[in-house]
Amino acid sequence: MTSSRRIALVADTSFYVGPPIARLLAQRGHDLVIGNPAEGLVEELEALGAAVEAVPHTRDLSNPDTSARLVAAAMDRFGRIDAAVAFSGRVVTGWFLESTLEDLQSVQRGCIEAPYHFLRAVTPVMVAQEGGQVLVLTSATGARHTPNAPLYSAARAGANMLVKNVAAEVARHGVQVNAIGTNFMDFPEFRRASGADDPAVRARIEAAVPLRRLGTVEECAAFCMPFIDGSSGFTTGQFVGYAGGWV
Repeated sequence: MTSSRRIALVADTSFYVGPPIARLLAQRGHDLVIGNPAEGLVEELEALGAAVEAVPHTRDLSNPDTSARLVAAAMDRFGRIDAAVAFSGRVVTGWFLESTLEDLQSVQRGCIEAPYHFLRAVTPVMVAQEGGQVLVLTSATGARHTPNAPLYSAARAGANMLVKNVAAEVARHGVQVNAIGTNFMDFPEFRRASGADDPAVRARIEAAVPLRRLGTVEECAAFCMPFIDGSSGFTTGQFVGYAGGWV
């Protein structure tokens, strides 16, 4: 199937920024390949005018088969990929002096191997077609030392540097690769991991954020758009913190 619309791949649309990113892309004239769609999302996107290819079981991007299946679905249905976005990560907390090799291997799998496999799957397609945009959502902890999460912070820093290196390699082919590092986001997984569902804990967390609140997934999705919606083609190899001024 050929399409006159841009084709965007969103690796996971079951939670976090996945659904709002997919909605905004549909509103901006994209057909979509989406992993793990939330209930009712496919119908919602189709009502916005998008052709949608849904791919199940895409949560684990550290499995190299996951990104390969997403890319194959896009190529089979639409024949190209103009934009691709993914988020991943495995949070391991605790002090370095109490850490184990298993902890290190866990964060490496979730925070380094997962984006590696995603980039390895999508960038060859874009290089071959001489253009495309890739956005990897990492973590703001990769930009500064993070007490009680040294392995996680280090792994996220590695992912950010991976993005920069890949971007430099493929820029001559018109392919943009960027990273946005989030923290202090108001969604169930962050609140559960941080204890922010407790009002007193949330108040302490928000006090550490210069903007004194948590960010919403909807505003984060809006921030992502210039990196994937085709409107801005002259930025690559960048890491941008999205953490209310924390970085």
